[in-house]
Amino acid sequence: MTKPPHIYDAIILGAGGAGLMCAAIAGQRGRRVLLLDHADQPGKKILISGGGRCNFTNLHTTPSCYLSANPHFAKSALGRYQPQEFIALVNRHGIAWHEKTLGQLFCDGSAKQIVAMLLDECAKGDVTLRLSQTIRDVRHADGHFHIKTDEQIAAAPALVIATGGPSIPKMGATGFAYDLARQFGLKIVQPKPALVPLTLPAEEKLFSTLSGVSADVVARCGRTAFREACLFTHKGLSGPAILQISSYWTHEQPIAINFLPESPADWLVSFKRHKPRVSLRTALASVLPDRLAAVLADRLALPGELANCTDRALRGVEQQLAAWPFQPNGTEGFAKAEVTAGGISTAALSSRTMEAKEVPGLYAIGEAVDVTGWLGGYNFQWAWASGYAAGEVL
Repeated sequence: MTKPPHIYDAIILGAGGAGLMCAAIAGQRGRRVLLLDHADQPGKKILISGGGRCNFTNLHTTPSCYLSANPHFAKSALGRYQPQEFIALVNRHGIAWHEKTLGQLFCDGSAKQIVAMLLDECAKGDVTLRLSQTIRDVRHADGHFHIKTDEQIAAAPALVIATGGPSIPKMGATGFAYDLARQFGLKIVQPKPALVPLTLPAEEKLFSTLSGVSADVVARCGRTAFREACLFTHKGLSGPAILQISSYWTHEQPIAINFLPESPADWLVSFKRHKPRVSLRTALASVLPDRLAAVLADRLALPGELANCTDRALRGVEQQLAAWPFQPNGTEGFAKAEVTAGGISTAALSSRTMEAKEVPGLYAIGEAVDVTGWLGGYNFQWAWASGYAAGEVL
């Protein structure tokens, strides 16, 4: 690097949610901030989230809604920048919003409003934003991090890794954050796709005929369970309940689906008392989509009318329907994953500032870090909170 570098107080790599928030906070504190991104526009994940309306936070955010090798790590940042703070920012910008279900908040209009808001906040802090930048070299010397792109060399005593994880590679997502972290001696928790559809083996082909069918279920993996919709696909299982449970699922681990979470005990026995001449398929179709009822009845293979079945047999059917076992053989991978689990180990970072303990001036925030939220606005809240934590100390 022979050219004299442009000097800043902080350089932030990645203009996603966390990077934009961090830049805005630091800039408004009077710091000279350079924000770089290889994409041609900022906030690409924000723009596609929530069907284009951005599920920007969740009212029920608590640290228990996050996965990490250190479940306590997120407490500090989440406690100091809560959903109410981001809602107040949204309100100050006049962005209309609504609560959907389970505390999920969405823009009434477009996700573009959230990106515009964050860019406006960056502008208030005189943040220098450079897009379509390819990072050619990163090194540390003389107390500064030196960043070389095709256009310039920049240097600053603080460098923030905010480039996310490899989920949704078609949007340009890569594992750059991990390579950079390793360069400076930070450890990586093995990244894996999270909030991702699960695939089923060939022996479950009967369920692939249900592609497009959705039902309200409870999906369980180990001790963790979520009640939301399950969607059958030609490859396996998807829908909110499955995306949620996928973050907890590991290979060779079964999941169980309760197809009738609202049904009381002995509901099928009671059904027989009132309508003894109907078949199991007809009984199931009264509480489930027709196609799903047909497939389940086919698998359960109860003969004839309910009147011909013993109460014991019907209770056995109830138990099967309350914990239907599936053995996924994989996921649809990073291409379909909404986020990445794992990432830069929190053991290397300060939970208060996001700074690397052994590399002064180096920070990591957002999805690049081993903190992964549930579906429903939790990951954006982590982006805002971790970005704020670093921005406050840069």
